[in-house]
Amino acid sequence: MPRKPRFFLAGVPVHIVQRGNNRQLIFFDTADYRKYLGWLKEGSERYGCTIHAYVLMTNHVHLLATPGDADAVSRRMMQYVGRRYFQYINHAYGRSGTLWESRFKSNAIADDLHAVYRTQPGTGKMVEAPDDYPWSSYGSNVLGQKNDFITPHGQYEALGADKKARFEGYRALFDIVLDADCMARIRAAWQTGTPLGSDRFRAQIEQALGCKVGHDRRGRPKVMPSAKGL
Repeated sequence: MPRKPRFFLAGVPVHIVQRGNNRQLIFFDTADYRKYLGWLKEGSERYGCTIHAYVLMTNHVHLLATPGDADAVSRRMMQYVGRRYFQYINHAYGRSGTLWESRFKSNAIADDLHAVYRTQPGTGKMVEAPDDYPWSSYGSNVLGQKNDFITPHGQYEALGADKKARFEGYRALFDIVLDADCMARIRAAWQTGTPLGSDRFRAQIEQALGCKVGHDRRGRPKVMPSAKGL
């Protein structure tokens, strides 16, 4: 069966998820996280793909990014990062075989970025609070920690008139709980490549691409109150 094509549009943010093969570990040591982030920074800058948020878990990664052109994500940045990291891991740990679970999954997002920010804890049960987890962009988006390849999205900047207000507004987002239906819709969107947003947004994406994308279930996920995210 041929692979299902994926589509990206310049300037339209996307949620990217990539898992380890059979959900096995992809990060084994502190140095591994740093290597991945280093190549992510290089790849995003080289191919004009801005990164707004990320979280690196032990067996998968979540990225929120905006491509500068239609090929910036799939044919460029993710290949650049994935290949280098795969080669590094196999060499560093004397392993062979695939590291990634097939291709990464992704979907376009309209004005639901804040819901996506909150869908993944970035901490699981490893730490008590997202502030304590070093491998996500939470520290940059809430605490102002230096992260020279994170580019704030317009929806993040709209949280407040200055940095302090944006930090407080972003932190407050994580006191809101996303209900199970919202979580399921967001998960289904990246698993199937379905644009996440209103019917109008999806229609605009399909018109721009000249084809149908994702599955037929439509409608924006109901946003309700989560603790912890990217």
